Amino acid sequence: MSYKTIPKFFLIIILIFIFDSGVMSQQIVQLSINSNAAKNIIDRNIYGHFSEHLGRCIYDGFWVNDSMNIPKKDRIRLDVVEALKKIKIPNLRWPGGCFADEYHWRDGIGPRSQRPKMVNTNWGGVTEDNSFGTNEFLELCSLLNCEPYIAGNVGSGTVEEMAKWVEYLNFDGESPMANLRKQNGHPQPYKVKYWGVGNESWGCGGNMTPEFYSDQYKRYATYARNYPGTPLKRIASGANSADYKWTETMMKNVGASRMWGLSLHYYTVPTGNWRKKGSATAFDEKEYFNTMKNCLYMEELVTKHSAIMDKYDSAKRVALVVDEWGIWTDIEPGTNPGFLYQQNSLRDALIAATTLNIFNNHSDRVRVANLAQTVNVLQALILTQGNKMLLTPTYYVFDLYKIHQDAKFIPVQFESPDYSVGDQKIPALNISASKDSLGAIHISLVNLDPSKNLTIKAALDDNWKTVTGQILTSKNLTDINTFDKPVNVKSTMFNKAKKEGNNLIVELPAQSVVVLELK
Repeated sequence: MSYKTIPKFFLIIILIFIFDSGVMSQQIVQLSINSNAAKNIIDRNIYGHFSEHLGRCIYDGFWVNDSMNIPKKDRIRLDVVEALKKIKIPNLRWPGGCFADEYHWRDGIGPRSQRPKMVNTNWGGVTEDNSFGTNEFLELCSLLNCEPYIAGNVGSGTVEEMAKWVEYLNFDGESPMANLRKQNGHPQPYKVKYWGVGNESWGCGGNMTPEFYSDQYKRYATYARNYPGTPLKRIASGANSADYKWTETMMKNVGASRMWGLSLHYYTVPTGNWRKKGSATAFDEKEYFNTMKNCLYMEELVTKHSAIMDKYDSAKRVALVVDEWGIWTDIEPGTNPGFLYQQNSLRDALIAATTLNIFNNHSDRVRVANLAQTVNVLQALILTQGNKMLLTPTYYVFDLYKIHQDAKFIPVQFESPDYSVGDQKIPALNISASKDSLGAIHISLVNLDPSKNLTIKAALDDNWKTVTGQILTSKNLTDINTFDKPVNVKSTMFNKAKKEGNNLIVELPAQSVVVLELK
């Protein structure tokens, strides 16, 4: 039947029904943004990264063969450095991870030809030549213009070993370790402030109880000295996800006067099953929903751990340091199981944006975080293949969100619509906002619903004239960047935000990340 044969009355009814259905699918969300309530600063170190001696992160990631025909400084590949500088990487955590508690730093200094080889027993059983060690890592951080964050060896190391590492890096004077540093080509101290006292001491870092570790921490922290000009920010090994007893024990037995930060590790596993975690690229909507539900669990973890810390530290002197987070899937088929190489899809970008919104919204307590990991491992920002390099969808999130670094946090009030699959539901929308030093307001919005757009209506108390934006989205949640199509998923200009009076109106597409700037 042609539309020409439909009676005019019924045609009008059909058009009204279609129009109403479209309106109903476009849910409206009211926001209240009070920029005058901006108080605490979103610490730039929330946007930190993690590089472990694992798979192809250091070797064949940051650190390449002399023979590779690409721009490099010594053996540090500079295309990776430039990409990370663009997103203003604030800190880099090294050498692990589990690797940190089997790493003996003196094996990685001095002439490279004389450095002993070692077996990486945690990750693939490969032999490393220790050509990338302390001085090379500090040179990398210098090129990146970022803070080094070193994880010390508590699991298999000694108090003396960590104490001498701190002295080697930070003492500006005459001493055996300072003289050794000078002998190795660096007369001035490196002044490394951020120190992790062990890693995952509840697991691969020694399988300790919180009571035992809290005593060990106090021992190690005592001898990790503050040398002139470099007061240390000592970070205790904290809880594995929901181990609230660990946090309680550390706050009670160590307290705010002895540690600058307490860590928390949590990974989003799509299936929730560590034996079969799920594919990075082949998943349906049900698995996507479950992944995002597991991602949003970070909100509960940060809230509950912060509440325990508040009992002992109401002034919030101790930072919650989420120095390992991200999605962990099954490895890519045909790759070394110990190298943890996985692809990176639009789903992963939505995880990154959502998690960073959570950290921003808890920036009174969360002051450092580190995505795992920077290159070629887990939720990587960058993938390399020989002299080729690509930026993942997750990279573009950090590029969009860099405007929140060191800006004032602005509370946002709203009621999110539900995103439902079967009889389960999660919030479809998450948001964070900030005001920078020049007075510009930035709002980051994430719509997790893969099928429904959202209309955002925000009343702002601030004077503003213009709104501009960028968006990260793609046709499919499984879309990725490949070496054949390296910019398949990338951020682009966003033009569906406008000013009506003093209200902000945004048409937020499904499965998207949008960052707006109001001036």
